[in-house]
Amino acid sequence: VFLLGAISLVVDSGYSIGCALLLLGGLYSLFVRKKLVLTREDWLVIGVLLAFGLVNILDVALHQAGSRYLDKPVRFILAAFAFVLVRKYPPRLSWLWAGLAVGGILTGGWSFYQKLFLNIDRAGGFTFVIQYGNISMLTGFLCLAGLAWAHVQPQRKIWVPFLLIGAAGGMMSSLLSGSRGGWVGLPLVFLVLYRAYGDFFSTRWKVLGLGLLMAAAALVYSAPQLGVQGRVLLAINDIKMYSQGESVSSLGARFEMWKGASQLFLQKPVFGWGSINYEPAMQELVKQGKAHPIVSDFGHAHNEFIDNAAKRGMIGLLSLLALYLVPLRLFSAGLRSPDMTLRSLATAGTLLPVAYIDFGLSQVFFAHNSGVMIYAFWLMVLWGCYRNAQDGRSNRLATTHPGVA
Repeated sequence: VFLLGAISLVVDSGYSIGCALLLLGGLYSLFVRKKLVLTREDWLVIGVLLAFGLVNILDVALHQAGSRYLDKPVRFILAAFAFVLVRKYPPRLSWLWAGLAVGGILTGGWSFYQKLFLNIDRAGGFTFVIQYGNISMLTGFLCLAGLAWAHVQPQRKIWVPFLLIGAAGGMMSSLLSGSRGGWVGLPLVFLVLYRAYGDFFSTRWKVLGLGLLMAAAALVYSAPQLGVQGRVLLAINDIKMYSQGESVSSLGARFEMWKGASQLFLQKPVFGWGSINYEPAMQELVKQGKAHPIVSDFGHAHNEFIDNAAKRGMIGLLSLLALYLVPLRLFSAGLRSPDMTLRSLATAGTLLPVAYIDFGLSQVFFAHNSGVMIYAFWLMVLWGCYRNAQDGRSNRLATTHPGVA
């Protein structure tokens, strides 16, 4: 659990190491005689994960795509074993939050080094720059989620700044990567954090916090060394060019891909074209003059929702929505829990699908191993820890208030 947060972005295929250890531990725990009772909510969360993997496997089978297309769907299914391990051998939450804080600090330092000393235009780790920036941002969000837990620890004077530094590192790394997709959803992220922690602050502190946030955003935007202003202006210019009929730009190409993939969905709305037939189908649209030639250069639609609809039809789209919305609904129920441990885990679990919904608007995150494994394994770890915390709270209530039990 510690490694899943700490080294995912600063070691080559670092996200695989924590996941692989969780998988091995999960397989071992199946043979341990520790009773594990799954609730309806457990089955729902595990079920949407398995369903998404199975729908992708169905896509491979229906369209005879070949075994190489099974790699990513199988990872969704294997992640379920991590839940078994976390439930049977509950990890100390200090390792979970420490791993995220260390991960944020390391990726922030790595990005600063690349940007300021190596003069790299867009900081990136060992994954594609968009994945790097967005997963960095997610790491920062999860550090913020842990603040309620940190506040009630005996060493809170250490834990609170530790997580804040990790959050700053993760978010700064995203800014230095220039991955704009992660910035679009910031209002939603802050809405979740406000929902979880807003009752801790008076109106005066809320106004002050909003002012500081706006000042920080202005400072980040105005600092040329960070490159944020350039990326924002480039996006505005791309939109202006597209409105004038020019599609050869980052955003212009995305708009054309969305249009083309939407046409494919309407042609085969139930099961879609399949991953293997997507590119030939788009090329056929180009030949017919129904899509811009630029779409031929890409193997996906640069939008998780439209891409799933085009490749796997309504079945794929519904399975994707369930993968996001079911955990979102179940975790968000704990955002106002009086137990700060539960509240932190609920906040982290809510932020995970919220962040991925945001990331998926401009990138197909599940087309990449890092995107698959970070979501699937963090979902299982966070849900397992959340359930452990619920059990711990129930046991405490039963001990102190027998009538409640």
